[in-house]
Amino acid sequence: MRSSIAYLIDYSYTKDDYGVLHKTPIKRKVYVDVVSVNASEFFDGGRNGLKPALRFSIFEYDYKKENIIEYKDEQYTIYRTYLRDYDQIELYAELKKGNE
Repeated sequence: MRSSIAYLIDYSYTKDDYGVLHKTPIKRKVYVDVVSVNASEFFDGGRNGLKPALRFSIFEYDYKKENIIEYKDEQYTIYRTYLRDYDQIELYAELKKGNE
């Protein structure tokens, strides 16, 4: 059972009359289970320059390869996914500047 709400974020790009690209966020509401990453994920990620923070578990069909997930007004970058049994996918995310 998914107990929390998050938003997967993708972007669309449009050109104005002057040819300037404008980025518009597209948010989709999804239901998730959220847990902290385990110690080995945290340390392995740190060795690779990442700052692992949370693991989101959602239904596989809800994920459309977005790179950003918003949870409790914070935007996290999805750096890794893991396909689990029973149509579930885990999204591993880090809190990173530049997502806002």
